[in-house]
Amino acid sequence: MELSVIIVSYNVCDYLRESVRSVIAASPGPDTEIIVVDNDSSDGSASMVESEFPEVRLVRSGSNEGFSAACNRGITASSGEFILILNPDTLLFPDTLLKALLFMRSHPDAGAAGARMTDGNGRFLPESKRGFPSPLTSFFKFTGIWRIFPRSALFNAYYLGHLPEDSTCRADILTGAFMLIRRKALEQAGLFDTRFFMYGDDIDLSWRIRLAGWHNYYLHDVRITHFKGKSASLNRESSVYHFYEAMNIFAEKHLAKGWHLPVKAAVKLLQSIARTRLRLIPQGRK
Repeated sequence: MELSVIIVSYNVCDYLRESVRSVIAASPGPDTEIIVVDNDSSDGSASMVESEFPEVRLVRSGSNEGFSAACNRGITASSGEFILILNPDTLLFPDTLLKALLFMRSHPDAGAAGARMTDGNGRFLPESKRGFPSPLTSFFKFTGIWRIFPRSALFNAYYLGHLPEDSTCRADILTGAFMLIRRKALEQAGLFDTRFFMYGDDIDLSWRIRLAGWHNYYLHDVRITHFKGKSASLNRESSVYHFYEAMNIFAEKHLAKGWHLPVKAAVKLLQSIARTRLRLIPQGRK
């Protein structure tokens, strides 16, 4: 098997349907398998896959075990030389998979590759390419300073602002919305860390692929549409908790010990601000 496409789904039935359709339309041939791992959705997602896409392999988690654990289920069940981790709120273009696989075959140093993502309105999503989130880089990102200097290699290192979005380049960090991984690189870097429930998992794995001696690439001509955060929007308080907890886990794993306490203090402050803002949003606007 050349390609295994793994989609983790949680209560996004309509988006999942369209995503699977786009994957089938973009499939480079019979040497491709599609695996949907459903995290115990209550909206009929699993039944929809069974009835409408008999060619897709469905894996039922039995509970909402988180993105990382579900990805690992899919990876364990897969056999492709290349593994595509794909969000259910994404749409592929007809040439997306062909172009991405061609790049991976022609660049043996590539451990993983990401796509040029745009939102539902066609706007470029800067998280398509990211640098390592060092404390200084993260400070410029969370304070919004990067917006003042969007093309700066220093102030916008988080989104690699000095590298144009219309050129393929190396990127430390890729997004789990579309992450094409060489199985050999994954075997060396290890599977997703299940301590990351729904955020930070892609940052951690991207960096471990780099530490294993491979390069990650942002592919400007490989396009997807990403509608962003549809599962997360179902429970915003839980999403806020997991988002900031992921920062603590990443800091403990990948930053020098001297940064652990300052980062945790900063994360606690940011989390408190986020929760306060969430409480102030009128119920009907959540």
